[in-house]
Amino acid sequence: MLRIFILIAGLTVAATAALADGTVQKLMTPADKDKLEQYGESRKTALEEAKAGDPAEVKELESLLAKPLLTTSDFDLSGDWRCRTIKAGGLATLVIYDWFKCRVTDDGAGWKLDKLSGSQRTTGRFYDDGEKRMIYLGSFFIAGDTPKPYASGRETDQVGYAFRTGPSEWRIEFPAPKYESKLDILEFRR
Repeated sequence: MLRIFILIAGLTVAATAALADGTVQKLMTPADKDKLEQYGESRKTALEEAKAGDPAEVKELESLLAKPLLTTSDFDLSGDWRCRTIKAGGLATLVIYDWFKCRVTDDGAGWKLDKLSGSQRTTGRFYDDGEKRMIYLGSFFIAGDTPKPYASGRETDQVGYAFRTGPSEWRIEFPAPKYESKLDILEFRR
């Protein structure tokens, strides 16, 4: 009986270590790990500053953020999406851009995002991070440029948490982005 207990305890410790050292943790840069560790504080600061923005845009942002978070386990991201960027905090306090085109594909290695229109683009992949959240690792680039692979440097690396908010709605929140704001939100709708 003692041997069985020791075996089960050993397997539990091994499984816990494996979960704590998952694929995304191995891929993520130290700078992006720091951004996710500071996510709550970065988000809070950015949203406080955003309250000083245009009242109609503040109301729109508050409405978006009030939506309950849903499970991502049964959600298929694949397909074409309308997407728009919201920049909170920083230089312009709050800016909500118009809608652009995004596409999510599943190439067998998981979901891959490509922002297809607009001057500021992103391409990257999603990784599970619990029942109601995914981690996005991507690369920022300007239309016409060739995107660099993730982990090419702070100028292009992007990290964020993706949340499902409806049957055909979701968003990625990018804490402490490199340019212009303190929090970027990329909102998606069918």
